[in-house]
Amino acid sequence: MQEISLSKRTGEAASARILVEGRVQGVGFRNYTLQNAMGLQLRGYARNLTDGQVEIEVEGERGNIHLLIECLWKGPPRAVVANVDVVWKAPSSGFDRFSIID
Repeated sequence: MQEISLSKRTGEAASARILVEGRVQGVGFRNYTLQNAMGLQLRGYARNLTDGQVEIEVEGERGNIHLLIECLWKGPPRAVVANVDVVWKAPSSGFDRFSIID
């Protein structure tokens, strides 16, 4: 996992693009991500990519994004996560909720 050494302060606003590799399509991974993101009050989306990865764009409190990343490494029961790549970005406030893109 590529992770920039940044503060995990809970209240700090942040944004990240996350790519998850492995057996992550056809196993409920996007719904799993949606449920966890909503529980952590994060905004953004999850979508399948044609190369078999799941892409997640997420915004919210940095500490909650870190918690989501921990969840993504586990995945739902039928998933096998091989890698979680994180690129931190400046928050844009471009999302009002978390959703799944088909």
